[in-house]
Amino acid sequence: MDYRRKRRLTFFTIGLIFLLSGIEYAVILPTIWRYLQTLNAAPYFLGLSLSAFSFSGLLAGPLFGLWSDRALSTKKIILFASVFEIVGNFMYFMGYSKWLLLCSRLVAGIGTGAGSSIFSFLTRNTASEDRSTVFAAVMACRQAGLLIGPAFNIFLRLCNFQIGPFTVNKYTSPGLFMCLLWILLQFIVLFMYWDFTPQDERCQRNGVERGEEEEGEEGKPLVGPNELTGSYGTVTSVQSRTSSVANGDVTHVSPPPSPPPEDLSSSPFKNFSASREFLREEVVVLLAAQFITLFNQTALETMVTPLTQKFFNFGELENSIMYCLCGVEVIAGFLFVRWLSKRVAERVVLAVGLILCNISCVWCLIFLANPQGGFAWQLAEFIIGVFLQVLGLPFVAVAQVSLFSKITSEKTQGFSQGIRRSVGGLGTILGPLWAGGLTFDLYVMLGLMMGLLALLTIMMVVSYERLVEPVTVDNPTGTESED
Repeated sequence: MDYRRKRRLTFFTIGLIFLLSGIEYAVILPTIWRYLQTLNAAPYFLGLSLSAFSFSGLLAGPLFGLWSDRALSTKKIILFASVFEIVGNFMYFMGYSKWLLLCSRLVAGIGTGAGSSIFSFLTRNTASEDRSTVFAAVMACRQAGLLIGPAFNIFLRLCNFQIGPFTVNKYTSPGLFMCLLWILLQFIVLFMYWDFTPQDERCQRNGVERGEEEEGEEGKPLVGPNELTGSYGTVTSVQSRTSSVANGDVTHVSPPPSPPPEDLSSSPFKNFSASREFLREEVVVLLAAQFITLFNQTALETMVTPLTQKFFNFGELENSIMYCLCGVEVIAGFLFVRWLSKRVAERVVLAVGLILCNISCVWCLIFLANPQGGFAWQLAEFIIGVFLQVLGLPFVAVAQVSLFSKITSEKTQGFSQGIRRSVGGLGTILGPLWAGGLTFDLYVMLGLMMGLLALLTIMMVVSYERLVEPVTVDNPTGTESED
């Protein structure tokens, strides 16, 4: 199988992985609270279960990234991580007690740590100018999963039968369904995923060029005028030319470029310094963007359902329609960012996203913290606020991931992406905890979110000139210069 087909199939498989992660979130989230209630769980168990999933992923991300940097292999990591998803979802399906349910989300969350290895793989195998478009497509796959996930609940809620000692109903069926999907993904990864490298593409390109050169030389005479240079006018044989190459007499023949020996034998973490890598001004700004945007996003997601119930009396159907419309908007946003990133720099995309997020937060502070007017006016205010908030997310998400991959070392990209995802995981843990206790005190809740966004905006303005890919200078001696 040629390189291009392997590349397409591998990227397709990566899209499926993110699609399944979105489906899992959308399938389990709507039913987990009622599921916990059937197991006599206290209300705080909902927050614990959701946070456990993010917490284990927060810890696993850097470890899987470290593994991928050392092994330069992602396939084994994905297969290993998917085992945790399978086991965790089967534990969720068993559901004997609230503690088993809590442990199931903790185990399944470990599987999300493979995301850092995948982003590292994409960084190593995409050109800098194409990276934003690739990351946007991958993130859109997860949003597509969030969009179509609720549709599976339509038939899962109808399940009511026994499998041996296990009961399959509308609460346990999401766990069994996701367990089967992750098992299916294992086979897809086995047969449709390859750990190719940029060297594979260069080798195939060189092979094609050599084949074309050989075809072009078929019509040439066997003996050229430059070859009649042997003793006494005899033709120089292949053997003599081979020996001359071995003796170093021929200087115009050069082998294909290969990586320096030190790159193959030395550890990618040789001379690595975490403080030098992550405490740079531009890296801190992007990590802050990762934390703040996910903190605000999850806080608003936590606030939305109680808010719609309080002011609009929305039920499950209305909320499902709202989430589906938000999913469509997010996917359209990622597609637009994919188009836009080919024409402008990532820092411009990031600036646009932060402007939209600031406008959204100001709107929510003015109109949603204390709604005024009739039902129609309040509903319009709510729709505009949610629309602006969702609109800004793709811009910030794609820009900060793409920029982060360019300003951090490619050799330790897996570990760096793991740190980035862990920072984001911390935001997804703290966001719901902050919003959950302030659902009916929106001025305080939204005020902190606005303050964080203002801080991030100031940081981006001050560091705007540094939010670019560093210029790499080829060193003919093969040594690397340190900053």
